[in-house]
Amino acid sequence: MYLADSRGAAAAVAPDPGPGRRPAAVPATVLALGAVSLVTDVSSEMVTAVLPLYVITGLGLSPLGFGLLDGINNGVGALVRLAGGHLADRGGRRHKAVAGLGYGLSAVCKPLLLLAHSLPAISAVLAADRTGKGLRTAPRDAMISLATAPGQRGRAFGVHRAMDTTGALLGPLAAFAVLRATVDGYDAVFAVSGCVAALGVVVLVLFVPRHVTSATAARPPGPERPTLRDALGLLRRPRLRRLTACACLLGLTTVSDSFLYLLLQRDGDLPAHLFPLLPLGTAAVFLTLAVPLGVLADRVSRRRLFLAGHGVLLAGYGLVLSPWHGVPAVIAVLVLHGAFYAATDGVLAAATAGAVPAQHQGAGQALVGTGQALARFVCSLSFGAAWNLWGPRTALALTAAALAVSAVAAAFVLRGPEEAPV
Repeated sequence: MYLADSRGAAAAVAPDPGPGRRPAAVPATVLALGAVSLVTDVSSEMVTAVLPLYVITGLGLSPLGFGLLDGINNGVGALVRLAGGHLADRGGRRHKAVAGLGYGLSAVCKPLLLLAHSLPAISAVLAADRTGKGLRTAPRDAMISLATAPGQRGRAFGVHRAMDTTGALLGPLAAFAVLRATVDGYDAVFAVSGCVAALGVVVLVLFVPRHVTSATAARPPGPERPTLRDALGLLRRPRLRRLTACACLLGLTTVSDSFLYLLLQRDGDLPAHLFPLLPLGTAAVFLTLAVPLGVLADRVSRRRLFLAGHGVLLAGYGLVLSPWHGVPAVIAVLVLHGAFYAATDGVLAAATAGAVPAQHQGAGQALVGTGQALARFVCSLSFGAAWNLWGPRTALALTAAALAVSAVAAAFVLRGPEEAPV
């Protein structure tokens, strides 16, 4: 059923499991979506793991050119994320249909990389791939929110992100194995990635339910078909507005994973064929900490954990800039990087879910995600330009200083009496 809180927002509550039975800690819908994300992330991370070396050493692009590509990879999807969330909320919650469209589009794009051998061509393929990601992300997170009791959303998002990260862990391993086993390594990686992405779409179609609420659930208060104006009007809600502002502010000073791995590879003098293994460290820590930190967020404060995660990221930047180099330093940075994601990714989605009504879950997730993605797009472009002008270490030092200032500002924006997680 739906229970309305004191602010008029409706929250989806898991149905009563019956006498003598404990409610499931994580709904089956969350597990099914986690399986889809796991398979899809194997595909995506296979490409992500080899893309920096492919475009810089294989195609001879400059760091600024790669910054453009990486910005597309992280930011262009944000331009359609609002549309995806809004479309999913309309017409009786078509979350699965919109998410399926996004997953399908990304699956089609992977083999197209076989035909892309220039910056414009690769940019176009990545833009289409990230459009698919933009379409699916908000509907997927909305389904997780609607299927889970409010007090367990941190745990649910933690479980989903842990399964998602398992795919991120397996993807670079698969890319590494393909590179070692084939002559035309990059082309083989792209071909295998496309096959795996198609499998993810099959899992979505077969195992994710069409609707995430029971047929007997009462409709929450609000318009039957929310308009785009209704979706944008969500920013009038103070809690959502503060979350969005902080996500944007901190996103402007979050260096993309690819740039960080390039820095680690250069400072640690790692062989090029080991580069795809760097994301494994981040993924392993993320996988280990996602569920515990999600549970902690449900019990204490999601916003404070989100800010603390950026403090951990700042420590990682400081370690990269320190005189300590070598494999132990690389491992330490990857541990901090993974802890940052575990403390921020699912936690921000859970906080967003508690700040918007049930009928606007897709649009609410899209607003926050869009702001964060666009901010990271700007960061990728500016970091690539700074790398070209002043070198990588100076660029990172400037970014670290900006992150410290942004974290203080975000703490000020989120000041006030602590709100209990909902």
